[in-house]
Amino acid sequence: MKNNDKTEEKDIEVKDGNVEAAAAEEAKEAETTDCNEETTEDGNDVNAKLEAAQKEIEQLRDRYLRTAAEFDNYKKRTLKEKAELLLNGSEKTVCAVLPVLDDFERALATETDDAQAVKDGMKLIYNKFKKVLESIGVKKIETDGQDFNVDYHEAVTMVPGMGDDNKGKVIDCLQTGYKLNDKVIRHAKVAVGQ
Repeated sequence: MKNNDKTEEKDIEVKDGNVEAAAAEEAKEAETTDCNEETTEDGNDVNAKLEAAQKEIEQLRDRYLRTAAEFDNYKKRTLKEKAELLLNGSEKTVCAVLPVLDDFERALATETDDAQAVKDGMKLIYNKFKKVLESIGVKKIETDGQDFNVDYHEAVTMVPGMGDDNKGKVIDCLQTGYKLNDKVIRHAKVAVGQ
């Protein structure tokens, strides 16, 4: 058959006089040929994409395993550091207190009958010890004339008949309280006016 629009020529076999069936069979063959060509081209693309995806999966798996191993090492290292801190955390405090201990040993080794010299030596050691405690963050909780505060004070007794001016105020400190870096480590035991 020839087409008047100057398109390419095609020979169509006509079997049993059915032109439409022959044309459909020809179109089907053309599609199959095109699909086979596309499959070959797409097959190469699919294989390349599959290989690229497998490489990416392998890289992600490797990165995941490395990250998991690093995290595991981090956990082990921090646990070890915490254990060392618990065992050796008081080292700074002990090193700061040792000079005071040395002063006590020297005072005890000195033989004197002068009570005033002993008292003066004790005051020096006491003042040095207070400075050492302050240097590591220990501070005395002030109680003189302060309002009673449950955050800092522990009421041991209530003192009646102190007047309205002293009601709810600290009258006497029975045991000094201390803070370590603004955290109460021992409440001050006090008598409170009623």
